[in-house]
Amino acid sequence: MKLESALAKTRGLNHLGLAVADLDKTASFLESVLGWTETARDDSYPRNSMTDGNLRLTLWQVDNSVPPTTFDRRHNIGLHHLALEVESEEELLRLADQVAAWPGVAVEFMPEPMGTGPRKHMMFAEPGGIRLELVWMGV
Repeated sequence: MKLESALAKTRGLNHLGLAVADLDKTASFLESVLGWTETARDDSYPRNSMTDGNLRLTLWQVDNSVPPTTFDRRHNIGLHHLALEVESEEELLRLADQVAAWPGVAVEFMPEPMGTGPRKHMMFAEPGGIRLELVWMGV
């Protein structure tokens, strides 16, 4: 559903920049499990851009010369999670199995109803540490 505001001075999300613990592991997960495409890469920074055709993420490799500070969604300001919509309940269930089997993924919970349903979702952290949600809207 697209909502528009006549007062808004912006036009939507251009891209979302995320710092990850391991750029290659996150990129591999997005490509292999979710079917995303890498559109740019700069190994001198290092960073890359990835897309699902609608959303563009810029992934930034953190400096691992010291232990990174992981995000605590209950105590830090910042990204709580990124929710990605899937087309069907069948796709959600299929992806859930792939996600759960992927090395380095930490599943918070497998698909379950949102509220009273029929919407369903699952939560997990991908191998680079970003908390993701997959959502089927129930229609």
